[in-house]
Amino acid sequence: MVEPSQLFNRVLGRNTDTGGVEFWRQPERSGWLMKQGEFVKTWRRRWFILKDGKIFWFKTDIVGPSTQPRGIIEVNRCLSIKGAEDAINRPHAFEISTTDQNMYFIADSDKEKEDWINAVGRAIVRHSKSMMDRDQADYSGY
Repeated sequence: MVEPSQLFNRVLGRNTDTGGVEFWRQPERSGWLMKQGEFVKTWRRRWFILKDGKIFWFKTDIVGPSTQPRGIIEVNRCLSIKGAEDAINRPHAFEISTTDQNMYFIADSDKEKEDWINAVGRAIVRHSKSMMDRDQADYSGY
């Protein structure tokens, strides 16, 4: 049986496919961030996990194999991550720009903000490097 939150996410076209990533085990980064809603532009506190090229978010920090993420950002769709205090007039804010949208987040401190920017930035570089390596392998076969 499909949970109501899963059905809601499907209707909205949200990605909740974990791709087999065991997000509950040894994340690259995890912590609380404020995230602006997609439709109702209120700020909500969510638990975020970065692992294996995906950024997951949840309502609670108690996550396990049966926990369904509220949403997922694929790092391979991220174009940039940068501070956004001036853009939204909030301290400790940062922005992730994807091929589809710009999303804003607020960390609890400047250090948390910088740690998230650095972790996601490293993941973006890792993913783009692996894409380049794959492309190179494709061309070498000709």
